[in-house]
Amino acid sequence: MEEDIDVTPHTEGLNGLSHECKPLEEITNGHSNHKPVMNGLIISHNVKEQTNGSAPLRSLPISALKQNGLLQTLAAGGDQPHLAEENVELEKAREEWEALENVQPALTEDSSPTPIISFNEALQYFQTTDLGDLLKNIQPTIRRTGLAAITHFLFGPPRLHRELLEERDLVFAIAQCHVDNSQTVHMRVLQTIYKRLIGSRLDCPRFGAHWENIGFQGTDPATDLRGTGFLGLMHTLYFVMDPETLPLARDIYKLSQHPTQNFPFSVMSINMTRIALQVLREEALSKECNRRQQVVGVLNDFYVATYLHLYQLWKTQQKTILDSGFVLKEVELFAKKNPKQMLRRLEVFLKERRAGGAPRGTSPDPQAQQPSPSLGARAGSGQGSKGKEMHFTGVCDLPPDMEGEARLI
Repeated sequence: MEEDIDVTPHTEGLNGLSHECKPLEEITNGHSNHKPVMNGLIISHNVKEQTNGSAPLRSLPISALKQNGLLQTLAAGGDQPHLAEENVELEKAREEWEALENVQPALTEDSSPTPIISFNEALQYFQTTDLGDLLKNIQPTIRRTGLAAITHFLFGPPRLHRELLEERDLVFAIAQCHVDNSQTVHMRVLQTIYKRLIGSRLDCPRFGAHWENIGFQGTDPATDLRGTGFLGLMHTLYFVMDPETLPLARDIYKLSQHPTQNFPFSVMSINMTRIALQVLREEALSKECNRRQQVVGVLNDFYVATYLHLYQLWKTQQKTILDSGFVLKEVELFAKKNPKQMLRRLEVFLKERRAGGAPRGTSPDPQAQQPSPSLGARAGSGQGSKGKEMHFTGVCDLPPDMEGEARLI
């Protein structure tokens, strides 16, 4: 006669994991089928279970069985391993659970977020990086021949001062630079842009649908930068890190989330960088660069001024995404012909914002943020020049005859 054993459920800790033993109600041939369970796995505590006279089987993690060939042995009806081997397998199973316990999520409350990066720090990185291979492929000016070259020489904008050529070439080299996941500075730029627009303090994954929340077209921002390279990110970084322009950046971002007037903020920003680059290439900003004795600062301001122009047009004329191609074309043409006016408008806009009033060209917004500290030497002057049509990956431009419907894709 076999003695019935009453097993009481109990829980005890092993490496922080619970052991739950539950009696099973089924009785077969007068024998208790009690099978202790540990985290969903059936554990045999030296209790022999006879099945048609075969050797007793013990329950172990499948990975442990596979690792030592036990799964194949049991499936083939092999001999029972020795007790010492069983202890080894249990120890390996315990190590697996310990390793599983130590697995932590990628982001936790205690993890240190990536520090934000300023525009100047990111720029210094490129200034101290060897960009020789990229400099070989840049086209800093429009190549003109024949009558066009003579006309440009006689009546075109002034040439950029010689001492500014290196800075101008750096700008175009950055525009040739791709996002490098192994470069800490590159990753910090991406994280900073996301955090400043979203208002988050936590890092976000390198890839994912969250990038669409700030206006990229997919899960990887790098795929939208084919037209401007890393300069597209540098301009956005400047926009969100300069305390003078951050409120404007957030206003534009807010409009980009509008139920009916929404548009992809980052894709539109890259368009503004493309326009600014082309105006610089056509030397329409040379006069202002010479006056201020800098290129990067002037180009940054012109980028912001171009985005401001688009923002005012989009908001006051109630534009929607269906109008995007026409709006981009209009902004591009106006920016190329009126660079001095663009910079002047930005100066006035920021000055009025500092004074606490609603800048001209925008409607009062009670939720708009307060103005930032002084602009300093950000002034603009220099009107000028026409340019040549650009193309931007991700934007379906209008054909030369300006017919048809343009759209963002």
